[in-house]
Amino acid sequence: MKDMLDEITAVRRKVADGTLPAGEAKVVALSRTYDAPVEDVWDAVTNPERIPRWFLPISGDLRLGGTYQLEGNAGGEIRVCDSPRRLVVTWVMGEPTPEDTSLVEVRLEPVDEKTTRLDLEHTAVVPPEMWDQFGPGATGVGWDLALLGLWANLNGIPIGSPEQMDKDPDVRACMTASSDAWGEALAATGATPEDVTAKVTATTAFYVPPLG
Repeated sequence: MKDMLDEITAVRRKVADGTLPAGEAKVVALSRTYDAPVEDVWDAVTNPERIPRWFLPISGDLRLGGTYQLEGNAGGEIRVCDSPRRLVVTWVMGEPTPEDTSLVEVRLEPVDEKTTRLDLEHTAVVPPEMWDQFGPGATGVGWDLALLGLWANLNGIPIGSPEQMDKDPDVRACMTASSDAWGEALAATGATPEDVTAKVTATTAFYVPPLG
């Protein structure tokens, strides 16, 4: 339990405004280091045989200029694949639009031979009603869980199915901590305490509903 919470607190988070061809956007950014060489982290992030072990099953034409689809989640185009440093993909839920509405960029930087810093930015045109209700935690908590799964994979720690994880008290505690952390990142932008509290409450209720 403590190890998992430590991994959540190891992440640095930032919320900012951005732009995409489709319009004004929101940016959620995460940064952390892994005790693994950059080649290993890159392989975990891009190898279709390895991605399902820490994230989701993936299919598609997995090459530069090709497309991908995560099972039950987003899909899109592979825009940049610069091994072992930079990956950029469109991130589409449902039908694609003529202009980009959502991009995910992952950058890897070796700190030394055995340590790698990972920076992830998700820039998206977010419906105002969704941002007004949840704020950055709507996507931020999901990315925190992804980086937690990546840590487990890099350290040879097996993780359960999504259904098992949703009921695991340790994972639920991590999602709660993540929601709180995104509230802190939102507060750093100048949001009022009342706004932060409302968004954190809604995000936590979504990710950590009472167990039936």
